[in-house]
Amino acid sequence: MSATTRELTCINCPLGCLLTVTLANGEVTAVTGNTCKRGDTYARKEIANPTRIVTTSVPVDGSATERMLSVKTERDIPKGEIFNVMTVLRKTRATAPVEVGDVIVPNVCNTGVDVVATRRA
Repeated sequence: MSATTRELTCINCPLGCLLTVTLANGEVTAVTGNTCKRGDTYARKEIANPTRIVTTSVPVDGSATERMLSVKTERDIPKGEIFNVMTVLRKTRATAPVEVGDVIVPNVCNTGVDVVATRRA
């Protein structure tokens, strides 16, 4: 089987390096275009198991000043789970008082990752 290439834009820092990933038999054999080691790590992870942090907002009840509460997954989740997580979050309501870091949805979609508040309400 011959080598193939994929182009990615690194999202680990503000530089946004254009990466070229060379694959042979589905395995990463080379990463070029990165200006730091994080680009190489990102490219290899993105090919093997792409993940993302999900950020959104949910309604908050019981707050005199806030109607919505910003939330995020406390770490990245498999990219394929994003729509499932958003389905859960569309049905979620928080109850004030809420502090930064409070768990709003534990173990969302059995990912082992909690959804937490990113502000007070």
